[in-house]
Amino acid sequence: MSQDYLDIRGARVHNLKNIDLQLPHNKLIVFTGVSGSGKSSLVFDTIYAEGQRRYVESLSAYARQFLERIEKPDVDEIHGIAPAVAIRQKNSTRNPRSTVATATEIYDFLRLLFARVGRTYCSKCGRPVSKDAVDEVAARVLALPEDSRWYVLFPIRGGGKKKVDKQLKERLADLRSKGFNRLYQDEQVFEFSTPESLLDIDFRRPVCALVDRLVISPDLHQRIVDAVETCYRESAEAVFERADPPSSKGESREQLWFSERFECRQCNLEYLPPEPRLFSFNSPFGACPRCQGFGNTIDFDRDLIVPDRFKALKDGAVAPWTKPRYQRWQRDLLDAARDTGVRISVPFYQLTSEEQDFVFSGAGGFGGVDGFFRYLERKKYKMHVRIFMSRYRGYTLCPDCGGGRLRSEALNILVGGKTIRDIVRMTLEQANGFFKSLQLEGQEAAIAGELVHDIGHRLRFLNDVGLEYLTLDRLASTLSGGEAQRIQLATSLGSRLVGTCYVLDEPSIGLHSRDTARLIRILEHLRDLGNTILVVEHDAEVIRSANHIVDLGPGAGERGGEVVFQGGLRQLVSNGDGSLTGLYMRGSFGIPVPSHRRKVRPRRQLKFTGAQVHNLKNLDFAIPRDVMTVVTGVSGSGKSTLVHNVVYEGLQAVRKGTGNAPADAVRLPSRRITGHAYLDDVVLVDQSPIGRSPRSNPVTYVKAFDAIRKLFASTRDARSRNLTPGSFSFNVPGGRCETCQGDGTVTVEMQFLADVALVCEDCDGKRYRSEILAIRHQGKNIHEVLQMTIDEAMKFFIRTPKVINKLSQLAEVGLGYLRLGQSATTLSGGEAQRVKLAGHIAQAKSDGTLYIFDEPTTGLHFDDIKKLLAAFAKLLEKGATVLVIEHNLDVIKCADWIIDLGPEGGDRGGHIVVQGTPEDVLRCKESYTGRCLAELPGI
Repeated sequence: MSQDYLDIRGARVHNLKNIDLQLPHNKLIVFTGVSGSGKSSLVFDTIYAEGQRRYVESLSAYARQFLERIEKPDVDEIHGIAPAVAIRQKNSTRNPRSTVATATEIYDFLRLLFARVGRTYCSKCGRPVSKDAVDEVAARVLALPEDSRWYVLFPIRGGGKKKVDKQLKERLADLRSKGFNRLYQDEQVFEFSTPESLLDIDFRRPVCALVDRLVISPDLHQRIVDAVETCYRESAEAVFERADPPSSKGESREQLWFSERFECRQCNLEYLPPEPRLFSFNSPFGACPRCQGFGNTIDFDRDLIVPDRFKALKDGAVAPWTKPRYQRWQRDLLDAARDTGVRISVPFYQLTSEEQDFVFSGAGGFGGVDGFFRYLERKKYKMHVRIFMSRYRGYTLCPDCGGGRLRSEALNILVGGKTIRDIVRMTLEQANGFFKSLQLEGQEAAIAGELVHDIGHRLRFLNDVGLEYLTLDRLASTLSGGEAQRIQLATSLGSRLVGTCYVLDEPSIGLHSRDTARLIRILEHLRDLGNTILVVEHDAEVIRSANHIVDLGPGAGERGGEVVFQGGLRQLVSNGDGSLTGLYMRGSFGIPVPSHRRKVRPRRQLKFTGAQVHNLKNLDFAIPRDVMTVVTGVSGSGKSTLVHNVVYEGLQAVRKGTGNAPADAVRLPSRRITGHAYLDDVVLVDQSPIGRSPRSNPVTYVKAFDAIRKLFASTRDARSRNLTPGSFSFNVPGGRCETCQGDGTVTVEMQFLADVALVCEDCDGKRYRSEILAIRHQGKNIHEVLQMTIDEAMKFFIRTPKVINKLSQLAEVGLGYLRLGQSATTLSGGEAQRVKLAGHIAQAKSDGTLYIFDEPTTGLHFDDIKKLLAAFAKLLEKGATVLVIEHNLDVIKCADWIIDLGPEGGDRGGHIVVQGTPEDVLRCKESYTGRCLAELPGI
């Protein structure tokens, strides 16, 4: 068989209908189709799983026991498969030590760069620190005037007792045994062959051993090297003193001093020589001793001490000093501030760093906040003082390393005038510019040339995938799924593997439409290296760029799992009548622009003033109530910060407080929040799983299973056996099978092979005891009902409104293909989010509730987005307010109000470019979103 194709025969994983497929190698192949049609089952659970499994099986049984155990997918045969690399839309990193620099291996290169060419500078005087190499010493001595005479010495010890003590006797005896018979002091040479010869030496002052006497000439190189090596071996120091008498009376003899120790010649401070582990915050050797390499410690948190940075000092910005017991400290602050010229009438955030340091550290007779807490530390034997102090403790920057994570010695070493801490605090864009302009000369260029090239290579790829706004020290655990995926993509590009099958899950998620073209160029570059790129994607631009398109469907769940179309874009558009994707790409189907938008009423708004978190630049904005507001902007512009940190956390803080923290120790993310009194609830609907247990499922989440269990418990057979609704639950003892505890399967661990999930022999996988399964409603037992799809169950329970009302919401958001008892662990993030949405729609009333959605179109086909927008409309009809973070243009054009952030990401973001209706955004020439909207038909 030709190996030009990846040949799949009889794939039956999950809902795949025994499909056969031929995929060309070294092409960009896009898999699309409605949500639940089987794309991930084919790409990840079949192709990737088999590629990984075959690679793992090529290893020894010993090695396999340490790797992820992969089950063989349900497929007849796969030919022509390459080693597979999956780049998923998921950030699984939770390690607080992992950063963008470590995750991309850039930090490993930085450590080596600083260890090899870093220059150490004295922390006291700022002069370069170095040790004198033997060859350098020889070259310097040979440059001295020819025929001049010099003593070669090494010091024995400085000041001490006049008499020779035991330790010095042992040292002198050791030197004599090595052949040193002369000592030198004050321009005199002393023989010490006998103890009496030492009487003339004053051991309270420096004494040296004489190694050699030289007359400078060009042929002395080896003799000088031998003498210096001898001095270094005995004392790590070499002293060259001129033996010729001084030219003028009273002048001291010329002296050259060299040391093998790495120390400052001016201050006599010794430093650690640079080595890679000195720059590792994961190593006890290099980590800051105080914070152990985490960069923060539990201490008095300045953000809790000054929770409202918009208050002035005279208005009580320092929260602890607003308490009656400690108001004298407030008076002292104001008096000291007037004396030193510190402004007390401007907002705290406008104070200079020197003025803020005065508040915290104090000056003169004023002890500052730090002095205040030192005062309290002496009284912490009192319970109320300990409680008071605990209110202001939290995670704060380590005062020793300033958040740099490294010991102080590592921060004295510079490359290009920057410490390693300075470099990792740069954005990827700034770091790329720094290494492009870095000039190394001579030996340094030869040593570090390859290192700088590799660092620049990785930085360039990270910038190319649209992550230029991230800093190198950004914690990996704080990255979104899309950012983590693009970091993996850039790392794969940097590795330059060929002959590999790359599998990507919606790489366009989190990217603004402006940046999609950059992503496509990256994928094409990866393909052109000689790799096969398989992409699960719904973005129209990515689909248009594909060499080969596979459309799965025609529906979802049981109605999907078939190949509806495969071929090129032109065929999809011209001959795709059976393909829902083809109809949307052709324009036969589409999401229309609303004929009218909901009216924004100025008096019904949530107003936020002075939002200043992360990169937000003191923003004032409003979220209209009773309408759908979309927050958009390029990646890194501050959307998640604005919605999660300012809106969600800010509303939670003003409505409920934050746990046990007092009101004055809650730092609000904005200066003022108004309009929140009219809110009854704030609900964040994200893509986290609806349950972590395999027994969690959609029907239990929307509370429909309660009504179903009551229905079975009300049957005649159930009443005769005294069965209750709890008897029909597989989550609690009673009616469930206790062998498998309601799971239906029993897992057997197989060490270096994949764990085997066996059907429970006692219940035959049906989860319940036999007497429970004997109870039937309309001819079906409880297990058979759970095996129904939501669409089938709606027909079955047509006469039970309580069940229908709950299930209909799942069907309306496009989840009619899910089975009632399908495990929550098998749901995608998009499916989990829509299950949550259905649960909220099922509520009788949503008036006064703000619903927040973070990129709800993840994993959704064009047709699914249409259903999602209809579900949003239902929420709004019930009186809810909807706030959405989104890049999808179909959602943006259907919004009633848009807040567009930018204009760029990172430090160049955090501004509101425009806010208003889509038509207002369209007219804004500075808005990238407006430019993308202008390209849409019908708007």
